[in-house]
Amino acid sequence: MHVKTLEMLAAQGGLAGKRVLIRSDLNVPRDEAGNITNETRLVASVPAIRLALDAGACVMVMSHLGRPTEGVVNPEDSLAGVAVRMSELVGVPMGLSKNYLTQAPELKPGQAVMLENCRCNKGEKKNNEELAKAYAALCDVYVNDAFGTAHRAQASTEGVARFAPEVCAGPLMAAEIDALTKAVAEAKHPLTAIVGGSKVSTKLTILNNLAQKVDRLIVGGGIANTFLMAAGYKVGKSLAEPELVEECKKVLATLEEKGAKLPLPVDVVVAKEFSATAEHRTCAIEEVADDEMILDVGPKTAAMLADIVRESGTVVWNGPVGVFEMEPYSHGTEALAAAIAEATDKGAFSIAGGGDTISAVSVFGIRDRVSYISTGGGAFLEFLEGKVLPAVAVLEERA
Repeated sequence: MHVKTLEMLAAQGGLAGKRVLIRSDLNVPRDEAGNITNETRLVASVPAIRLALDAGACVMVMSHLGRPTEGVVNPEDSLAGVAVRMSELVGVPMGLSKNYLTQAPELKPGQAVMLENCRCNKGEKKNNEELAKAYAALCDVYVNDAFGTAHRAQASTEGVARFAPEVCAGPLMAAEIDALTKAVAEAKHPLTAIVGGSKVSTKLTILNNLAQKVDRLIVGGGIANTFLMAAGYKVGKSLAEPELVEECKKVLATLEEKGAKLPLPVDVVVAKEFSATAEHRTCAIEEVADDEMILDVGPKTAAMLADIVRESGTVVWNGPVGVFEMEPYSHGTEALAAAIAEATDKGAFSIAGGGDTISAVSVFGIRDRVSYISTGGGAFLEFLEGKVLPAVAVLEERA
């Protein structure tokens, strides 16, 4: 993927005195009192804003927050509180502009302003052309730094990029594009993908797409249980989707055609109840009883999968292999996490994405030993599905 970047423009002196509109992802979680409970997205958005300010630009920051009703700005929808915190993080006062569509903010070089929640504007979600042109009229340079929204063709993510005089990717967007390209399109082999989760149905497109690219496909959770059924094993009362067994067989056939493999568990940790305190045991995969459910891979399987990961040139991780939030069933995911860290230490490129995966990265203390942690969520998944991300595609077109 080849896109123009904010760093390029700054290095060329192309931002001094320019009106720069940065689409950030400041959609942060908040408690009932409206207090921000996780600042990860705010902190990740600072470099783009700081870069533009330091280059002498007049900076406008745009983002969505929550799921407001278009045409209405309720107090809980406002970015006012976010603007206050971003002022502190960026180091310059950042007021809130509410009427920017009718009265463009007046800024001097080195000044910044937050634009009120773009999802409150009529036509934002449907990528209304008039709204996109109104956004474009605010700026000389449009910067998309919101990879988390890259899979949505909306006025502030895709439409505006068609009409702004100059467009580029911010550092966060550029890093995501680079990391995902390294992980899939330009992967160093052997390429291993780990896909966990409760249902095959939610990850079927990802599995089909990855099966055509990877050397090893590791599956976990309810997804693994359905593949076990496809291989003829009984999984007791484990979470599985019998209706998708044939789809799993197609994935296995695709892998077999290209000489790739999907290693199935040889032993598992089972219990009769979904509980951290339930009596549990480790058994061979052939010994799962009808009244038991599989909640993690066993030690032999964990060791086998860890060996595969350690030998990889690239590792893409999306989803745990067990119920890692419960201690008795965390060891499989912990072993994989350790193996990913070791592979990275030896020069492999590793990328982790998705809420549960990022939680596991933190729980097992390997954040600094993973090459890249994606902030993308839905965009990360759609990239793995092989889908075109509209907001990235338009940046490529304009480049």
